[in-house]
Amino acid sequence: MESVPFFVAGRAVHGEGETTVRHPYDGRVVGRTSVAAADQVEAAVAGAAAVAAEVAALPAHVRAAALDHVSGRLAERADEVAELITAESGKPVKWARVEVTRAVSTFRWAAEEARRFSGEVQRLDTDPAATGRLALVRRVPRGPVLGITPFNFPLNLVAHKVAPALAVGAPIVVKPAPATPLTALLLGELLAETDLPAGCFSVLPLPNDRAADLVADPRLPVVSFTGSGPVGTAIRRAVPDKHVTLELGGNAAVVICEDWSSDEDLTRAAGRIATFANYQAGQSCIAVQRVYVHEWLYDGFLPRLVAAVRALRSGDPADPDTDVGPLIDEAAASRVEQWVDEAVAAGAEIATGGRRTGTTYPPTVLTGVPRDARVNTDEVFGPVLTVAPVAGTDAAFAAVNDSGYGLQAGVFTHDLRTAFAAHRALAVGGVIIGDVPSYRADQMPYGGVKGSGVGREGVRSAMDDYTEPRVLVLTGIDL
Repeated sequence: MESVPFFVAGRAVHGEGETTVRHPYDGRVVGRTSVAAADQVEAAVAGAAAVAAEVAALPAHVRAAALDHVSGRLAERADEVAELITAESGKPVKWARVEVTRAVSTFRWAAEEARRFSGEVQRLDTDPAATGRLALVRRVPRGPVLGITPFNFPLNLVAHKVAPALAVGAPIVVKPAPATPLTALLLGELLAETDLPAGCFSVLPLPNDRAADLVADPRLPVVSFTGSGPVGTAIRRAVPDKHVTLELGGNAAVVICEDWSSDEDLTRAAGRIATFANYQAGQSCIAVQRVYVHEWLYDGFLPRLVAAVRALRSGDPADPDTDVGPLIDEAAASRVEQWVDEAVAAGAEIATGGRRTGTTYPPTVLTGVPRDARVNTDEVFGPVLTVAPVAGTDAAFAAVNDSGYGLQAGVFTHDLRTAFAAHRALAVGGVIIGDVPSYRADQMPYGGVKGSGVGREGVRSAMDDYTEPRVLVLTGIDL
């Protein structure tokens, strides 16, 4: 098995030693690459800094064409890319295919935004002293971007760093997760097929303990990080003078309101919650983790939810019929097991699931969980649901907000007034009405409050984050 090259300033290279990537499900070797040497890291950063002005000045059609090319090539190689995602991350292939489809859309949307990223005209003669003056407000790149990405979406979360950077004309250096570098390297291969300047992108396989030097490098004034809260907090504290965007996860909650009461309603909610608590073995920052059900619906809803969870099929993620695959490694599965065991020791009951096998932890539903158990207060990042009755909507919203996180929440209601009340009351970045919090459209603003991070992704929102306004005032203009 040949070592896969990585990319330094647009050039495919090999580095030091060898990194072996193993399948989380059965441990077999799925690929090899190498680690970027110190001089290669320097070349990547220097290359980005050297072409920053050139890339910022690229015509919109050049940037858009490159993004369209990547979108089209991903679509052409969709099956291959999905299989690679499954092999290195353990994500069920049915969900890997969804991820590829989303990445195709992300690059396509970025191409469209690159064409219309034009700025804003403001007339200034609203005051007599400014008669004859007109302002043009354009956004210009802050400079090269450092993108640090996690393992759980090894393609689309890389796309959410790369596509907006290229759309605004900012070079980018990507450090993918050590567990899942291969998909990012394939994306680098597609970028290398474009006519972008050589220093415009680099993809560097590095261990996490070498990321600090990249974060600190003043030639990378923008840091976009998706990953764990402690690491993100450390990054922000380490570089207070940089522009830092952080996507740090959550413990997403769902509310089943009193009016969501028909058999059809409850069955649909149970199915959606079961699916999106477990679809990546819970390894999604907006996977459903906490469920709050109006107390008079609780006894009718819980059996439906348990049945829907039990109906999910665990197993080999390469099997198209598999719903739930392994966690990224045995340490992650063991941690989930420990947290569940702690909750049970404190009085929680297991309605289904709860027995680990290697890297696989079964979809698990817990009831009677103490408020301060880690499966409630922290991000499980595993296939575990807690379910609790609540006295009403106000109590449910208070329970959702009783968290150090605030990414997204789902509210099952038919009442428009309740929907707006949720939007007003819930301290989260996004409220999804009539569905789970796991819904995300790649063009919409996406991000959270409190411990869930700072800044917003979604193509246009990230483009704003990677740029700053520059004002041109024209004088002596007859309007």
